Amino acid sequence: MRSLYIAGHAGFIGSALLKHFAQRPELRLITAGRQELDLTQTEAVERFLKQTRPDALILAAGRVGGIGANVRQPADFLYENLMIEANLIHGAWKAGVKRLLHFGSSCMYPKLCPQPMRPEFLMTGPMEPTSEPFAMAKWAGLTLCSSYNRQYGTQFITAIPATVYGPGDSFDQESAHVLPALLAKFHEAREQKKPEVTLWGSGQAEREFLYVEDFAAACELILEKYRGEDPINIGSQEAVTILELADRIAAVSGFQGRIRWDSSSPDGAPEKRLDSAPLFKTGWAPQVDLKNGLKRTYQWWAAAAGFQSLGTFR
Repeated sequence: MRSLYIAGHAGFIGSALLKHFAQRPELRLITAGRQELDLTQTEAVERFLKQTRPDALILAAGRVGGIGANVRQPADFLYENLMIEANLIHGAWKAGVKRLLHFGSSCMYPKLCPQPMRPEFLMTGPMEPTSEPFAMAKWAGLTLCSSYNRQYGTQFITAIPATVYGPGDSFDQESAHVLPALLAKFHEAREQKKPEVTLWGSGQAEREFLYVEDFAAACELILEKYRGEDPINIGSQEAVTILELADRIAAVSGFQGRIRWDSSSPDGAPEKRLDSAPLFKTGWAPQVDLKNGLKRTYQWWAAAAGFQSLGTFR
């Protein structure tokens, strides 16, 4: 691999990948901002790939968000992700790209999926309704990759990560994933000396989180060494309930008030734990556990936002 195009390099995932691969001076990194290249425009994407001719492509672009954002904008999540995936995967084939890494999502698995979740469980039951449009777009991307592999002999891979978090993430409470949204909510509550915080759901849903630097290292390993035909999971194998996550984040942020759960709001899928054994067998393992990852994430966000005071980091 001599050259690598990271589509979506300015986003949370993309910027972490760019930082990671920039440590390899022999690798020519290719990027294009939104003003330079609209990934929903087929001809523009094909022209760009024909001109740059990358050896490998990481498809880190797309519309992402938490439950609230998915509920409010289902059409946007479906359309934009479908268009971006179709253009980049088809364009990569036309340009002769040798390796492509596409990202799926754990929400592609059935809502009531056996645990831990393995690729053979995909499409064996209904998905969680709140994230189904996004999940279907990701399923289409997976199917595109496998179809091009079968028809044209390409080596296009789909990796399904746990929820990735860390420095660079979005902390907007209305659209962010659960972990950064909770960090922002508890920090605000501590600063405003609120006696309680109300959170969606029952708190019993179980989730798995992966620190962004560990995720980037896994992506490099998959691009260079994975030759399997099936999608591959990228998980930390450290799952917690949302209630446990909230307690940990409250401690990190220094919030000491009451946490109230609004059970009239959706939990999402009751449990999401990925079977990442095939990846662990390659020698990869996460280096940052959830406790330290939360501290690092909060410290980064606080520095980026210019906060004058922080929590206790217990």
